[in-house]
Amino acid sequence: MKKNVGVDRVIRVILGIVLVIIGYILLGSSEILGIILLMAGIVVSITGITGFCPFYALLGISTCPNRNAKA
Repeated sequence: MKKNVGVDRVIRVILGIVLVIIGYILLGSSEILGIILLMAGIVVSITGITGFCPFYALLGISTCPNRNAKA
């Protein structure tokens, strides 16, 4: 798996944690919305931690800095 998430990794992890917390809080009142937010938070966190986003790969996007570029 080639890494394709670079500068936005920290944002993804923070956003994922926030979504998981909000989803957990909403489980009591709005169960479906809570489950959706929990799942989205988990997916976003995993892509941030691993540095690989399947959606980016599908679209051919990469936010990783090009380390092989010559100056």
